Amino acid sequence: MSLRLSNDLPRAFSLNQKLLTRPNPRLAPAPAAPHASPYQRHRLPIPTIEHAPKTVSIPDSGSTRRAVSYPHRMPRAPKKSNPSNLGELALLHRIRLRAAQTPTPELRLGIGDDCALLRPAPGEELTVTTDLSIAGRHFRLDWHPAESVGHRALARGLSDLAAMGARPVAAFLSLALPPELVQNPKARSAAREPQSASSARTPWIDRFLDGFLSLAQAYQVPLAGGDLAESTLAVADVVLTGAVPQGEALLRSGARPGDLIYVTGSLGAAAAGLQHLAKLAAAFKRARPRPKPSALPRIPPRFMALLTPHLYPTPRVAQGLWLAHNAMATAAIDLSDGLSTDLAHLCAESGVAAELDAAALPFAPGANPAQALNGGEDYELLFTTPPAARVPSSIEGVPVTQIGRIVAASERAAGKGAERKGIGQSSAPPITLITPKGAVSLTPQGWQHFA
Repeated sequence: MSLRLSNDLPRAFSLNQKLLTRPNPRLAPAPAAPHASPYQRHRLPIPTIEHAPKTVSIPDSGSTRRAVSYPHRMPRAPKKSNPSNLGELALLHRIRLRAAQTPTPELRLGIGDDCALLRPAPGEELTVTTDLSIAGRHFRLDWHPAESVGHRALARGLSDLAAMGARPVAAFLSLALPPELVQNPKARSAAREPQSASSARTPWIDRFLDGFLSLAQAYQVPLAGGDLAESTLAVADVVLTGAVPQGEALLRSGARPGDLIYVTGSLGAAAAGLQHLAKLAAAFKRARPRPKPSALPRIPPRFMALLTPHLYPTPRVAQGLWLAHNAMATAAIDLSDGLSTDLAHLCAESGVAAELDAAALPFAPGANPAQALNGGEDYELLFTTPPAARVPSSIEGVPVTQIGRIVAASERAAGKGAERKGIGQSSAPPITLITPKGAVSLTPQGWQHFA
């Protein structure tokens, strides 16, 4: 813990009081009762695990394997804890009750102490990833339901673990929120126009946790700690740890000339969904020029399936585990920034170039070529294998498509190639797109901050 020096003695006292009154971590909180899916309760699109089986097998620390299910149920928030203004300690207590989990072999101590205690199994090493979600950059409070914001914040890290072939171990969530996202909406202003019954009863932070914890439960990853702070800007920082057998993690740096390139699922679905969400938001604003800040555009039922890949993406954890277990992939990366950009990352780390077959790309329904190549946030897995590998047509129920091959950097049409210089430092785009009209250089145009 770090403390900012201040002359504010009452604040210093409250910090000391927080330390003195921390709950005893050895007293396990009572488990919360399940209830109907938060997505159903708020009439939001249910995050489906498309093409995935109801259970997948994930190796644990022993010789056996445990089954992981994907339910759409989660612990209910405590019924008698809905005051109009919640302090930090009350919020921490509520989150702890909601996140109550059965201890796992790897998580020795979770919420309630200064640090969590993790103990990897013999022969395993830990993977760690972190992702920021910032209002106005990764989500919009006037576009995205709070449940979606929570779901997406966790899904990004789970996708990173999937790309490494790691199974989830523990999650850490730090939130910086404006006070109005913590308070009960009814208490903020009695004069505002009526809201829906569900949003009027439930603070934004609770609905955020609905989405976050529902996905966490689906992948059996416990919330082991985090931090809270008041801020003028909504920010969620998620740290995820995973475990993978020593020496078996999937890396970006293992691709070799001659390897074939594969991708799971389809491309461009998230970008197409975002485009439709933007259109709905624009129409909503035209119809209501001065909507209240918490008002969200209504999603017609016919658009639910189209928006779900963007609002509630599905991390390919089972597929990453399968690839690692079968030692088939030479390199892998998740498609978070867009195919053109993420494949360029893999090529840079492996010191190679790539050729993509435009006709083989598995476009998602409603997606255009730009969205499929550059859209990002699909969270599919892109991986390479030796040409002799027998890759199935689907992995754990999700289709797999061969979309190209790895070539030596010297084989680039321009003859410039790219030595291994790291991300963003190659002298020429490392990807060639093979089209019916000929070969064209594919410049990475996916997501990049500060560009």
